[in-house]
Amino acid sequence: MAAALRQRNIPFRAVGRNKARLEAAFKDYPGAELVEADLMTVEGARKASRGMSTLIHTAGVTYTEFERLPPMMRASIDGAVAEGVKRIVLATNVYPYGRPRTSPVKEDHPREPHTKKGQLRKQQEDLLLEAHAQGKLQGLVVRFPDFYGADAEYSFAIGMAQAAVAGKAANLVGNIDLPHEFIYIPDAGPVLVDLALRDDVWGEVWHCGGASTITQRQFVTQLFEAAGRKPKFRAAGSGLVRMIGLFDPFMRELFEMMYQWQETPLVLDDSKLRVKLGNVKKTSYEDGIRQTIGELKARTAK
Repeated sequence: MAAALRQRNIPFRAVGRNKARLEAAFKDYPGAELVEADLMTVEGARKASRGMSTLIHTAGVTYTEFERLPPMMRASIDGAVAEGVKRIVLATNVYPYGRPRTSPVKEDHPREPHTKKGQLRKQQEDLLLEAHAQGKLQGLVVRFPDFYGADAEYSFAIGMAQAAVAGKAANLVGNIDLPHEFIYIPDAGPVLVDLALRDDVWGEVWHCGGASTITQRQFVTQLFEAAGRKPKFRAAGSGLVRMIGLFDPFMRELFEMMYQWQETPLVLDDSKLRVKLGNVKKTSYEDGIRQTIGELKARTAK
């Protein structure tokens, strides 16, 4: 997203819990204002919001921290309102839908989350949409599929990419020949920024899908080939994930999400977005994977 803002000559502030990590992440953006703040508190959210007109909320958490999402959203809204912020864009995912009734899924598909993480994401979305309905500020929600890319820190795909670079076996789950939708994370930033700049998009939900679907087997094979290695992976079914989850907190949280990896694929219909914005960049898996591996290799070499 920083690249999209710089390309449009828009000054911005980046907020995080750790100043050193912010400085490392934005070292190529000398004009960026970096603010260390805890968005779990209204005081921290006020510090993050002070002097801003629009917030793009992309704060991510690990699976074991998902319960932080609703209170973080509530604090962010309260802090933003107190500081006179006019607009908030929320980047979220497909979890609130639960199992898809249709394919592809449009924005008016019922939200029927049957998982804890889906329910928490729904609560997060509802807080912003309710604040919009109450006239506190303007809000909109953008739902994305799973991210991949060198900076997709909390994604399932980052582990596969890191394994390919290191020459280790990648961990896959469920039916590895089931189609799945990913989006290259640099494609998300321009969409968030372009929506934030418009006046006719608020109070709504928007979808931004990936270039297409791909199976885990195809995805990991392309990752290893881009790294110049022969594919090496292992796959865990629900039973094994559940067993490992007895002593691994991440796998314990992953178990309820296994439906995404072994049942009907959830694919987003983003025709509404494409009509509104026109050309929406969708990097091919071939190009996105090549760039991901290249960036991870460069970082490893330092």
